[in-house]
Amino acid sequence: MSEPLVIVGNGMAAARLVDELAKAALGRYAIAVIGDEPRLAYNRVLLSSVLAGETASHDIELRPASWWRDRGVTLKYGCLVTEIDAGRRELKIANEESISYSKLVLATGSTPLRLNVPGAGLDGVHTFRDSRDVDLLLTLAAGKKRVVVVGGGLLGLEAAYGLAKAGARVTLIHLMDRLMERQLDAPAAELLKTLVERKGIKILLNANTAALHGETRVEAIELADGRRIDADAVIFAAGIRPNTALAKEAGIAVNRGIVVDDVMQTGAPDIFALGECAEHRGICYGLVEPAYEQARVLAQHLAGAAAFYGGSVLSTNLKVSGVSVFSAGDFMGAQGCEAIVLSDIRHGTYKKLVISEGRLTGAVLVGDTGDALWYLELIRCRQPIAKIRSLMMFGRSLAIRSEAA
Repeated sequence: MSEPLVIVGNGMAAARLVDELAKAALGRYAIAVIGDEPRLAYNRVLLSSVLAGETASHDIELRPASWWRDRGVTLKYGCLVTEIDAGRRELKIANEESISYSKLVLATGSTPLRLNVPGAGLDGVHTFRDSRDVDLLLTLAAGKKRVVVVGGGLLGLEAAYGLAKAGARVTLIHLMDRLMERQLDAPAAELLKTLVERKGIKILLNANTAALHGETRVEAIELADGRRIDADAVIFAAGIRPNTALAKEAGIAVNRGIVVDDVMQTGAPDIFALGECAEHRGICYGLVEPAYEQARVLAQHLAGAAAFYGGSVLSTNLKVSGVSVFSAGDFMGAQGCEAIVLSDIRHGTYKKLVISEGRLTGAVLVGDTGDALWYLELIRCRQPIAKIRSLMMFGRSLAIRSEAA
């Protein structure tokens, strides 16, 4: 008889775990997936494409309903888990009876942060995180509204791009001195700023939000330096917080995220966590690729095989506001490293490769990211690059051909 395994959360991490379990242990578990969003799991990275009108909402679903059914998965979406009873191995679901589990996986994701400033609770102040947010923002854009997006990281840029393309007049404000400061160095961020501004988005850096103004609905945003920007709506996209309340209330250890070991197990027997809600060796990744790596390890462990998660090499490989961007590893370059840089601002291209002790240790690409996965492979496998060093900047094909000659 199949062992009951319940996954709380119906996002990208949960979908990948089901896929990996189907490969490693098909039939061993009777899997139930419970999600609070009222739809099938979808690719959250593509939400801005839906907002921009480039992709239909149903086209970003990760798998059709038949895929889940063929793997024997019971899907319960639009359902909120309210409590974990670890002693009885039961979950309580709002307005429903309890559901039992033998193994439990928490893939509860994260919640967008709302800045704690005066006026943050006014009508017209939104976040950009899931498909329900997209519906609200599409209504704003259709009315050609003035929208201020707070946050110059990936989420903020994606919201700004989608809104601008859908018809809104967008100003993006960012607290730091450059966009995507966690993923880009200064020259790459400056090029990205230029390319995004060409799309009609106004960008203000070093802009600290002090207050939002309006009677019942937001009318303007005030910065710490006194500047005031008129706004019909404000979108907070300035970071995320792991969803840990369910675990914490069940007595499971939580720091910033739900604390897990190298097989993704929490401090409670047979309860695991992965993705944005999990904290491994003090790190909450908040990115898709680490969640997928964690899913592979957890599936192998649940299948009875030896597998351990040692952490992820951080990388970003996305289209940001319509601009291809990639970064990985130590792209800033620690002391003693050397950097090879190619910059062509006119054509919207920037490449930086960081080398240490004869190996590629970091990379940043803006515009041309065709060789991103090759660079990532070189960083992860720590392959010596002496033979291809002089041609590495010009791409895999030329470098490999030269090495073989």
